Amino acid sequence: MLLDELKDTQVQVLSEIAAAATNKDINDIRVKVFGKSGVLTTLSRGMRDVAPEERPKVGAIINEVKVAIEEALSAKQAEVENAELLSKLESEKVDITEPAQGVEKGALHPIPRVIDKLCDICVGLGFSVVEGPEVESDYYNFEAMNTPKNHPSRDMQDSFFVNEEIVLRTQTSAVQGREMEVRKPPFKIVCPGKTYRNDSDATHSPVFHQLEGLVIEEGDKVSLADLKSMLTILMKRLYGEDTEIRFRPSFFPFTEPSIEVDVSCPTCHGKGCSLCKGTGMLELLGAGIVNPKVLELSGIDSKKYRGFAFGFGLDRTAMILNSIGNIKYFYKNDKRFLEQMK
Repeated sequence: MLLDELKDTQVQVLSEIAAAATNKDINDIRVKVFGKSGVLTTLSRGMRDVAPEERPKVGAIINEVKVAIEEALSAKQAEVENAELLSKLESEKVDITEPAQGVEKGALHPIPRVIDKLCDICVGLGFSVVEGPEVESDYYNFEAMNTPKNHPSRDMQDSFFVNEEIVLRTQTSAVQGREMEVRKPPFKIVCPGKTYRNDSDATHSPVFHQLEGLVIEEGDKVSLADLKSMLTILMKRLYGEDTEIRFRPSFFPFTEPSIEVDVSCPTCHGKGCSLCKGTGMLELLGAGIVNPKVLELSGIDSKKYRGFAFGFGLDRTAMILNSIGNIKYFYKNDKRFLEQMK
């Protein structure tokens, strides 16, 4: 009889749950009972053979059995997970009363290490390092970079707005806008720092880092050839003299013309690997000749002066240099990961 089978099933399953020792045991029981061909699923199908007047009673019992099993599974899972946590805490416990075993040297985190390396290279090329606020006005973050409120390129970024006029900066270009208002050309600056966008996957994080560079000189001293030459030197000093560089046309509202820069993969040296997805090349940064409108918005005479700008994603650069597959490793503070950075 169906009622007897239900009661027997409940007793048997609750006994198996009580004996379960791992999360795998619990999941196996859950599939065995509630899966497509599970015991309770199969018994529930037997409702069609029950007399109509008996169905409410049988249905209620099926529900009771289902709830009892689910509650037992949840309780057992919490018990197992708590036991696993206690075991892990016990195994990782440090007895602070024991004598010290010597001082262990730490290691600089990969991102500030890359920032320091790039800043050193750029300072060697005549740049000054400047910084700016991370909570920025819409004007400096967008409008001063030739991106007014109705500009379609704003759709390329999902930004964190505090209100209509205040935003967590999406790019360190905002620092360039501030510096162009107070510096007298000619000048060369780089702006490293944190930036924020609503984006999260293996290669993107809501918090990430950029380094942007800006050169403003008299018009006849700045050209796309100068930009390419400087970026070639920068890439080779960063990744090695055997690095191959590829320039591709692109679009950015604050530069015209605009280019993107690829480098040969430092892991496989252009042969193709998982890091470069078999292409042998890695997309690294964007650059271009500063749009004259950006100069004019900042009070610089675009008829007398020209400039070029470039921008790195520093997290991506650190991932490439250290062959790291997921950006989230940078933000977990996992000691085992950080120890590998020595």
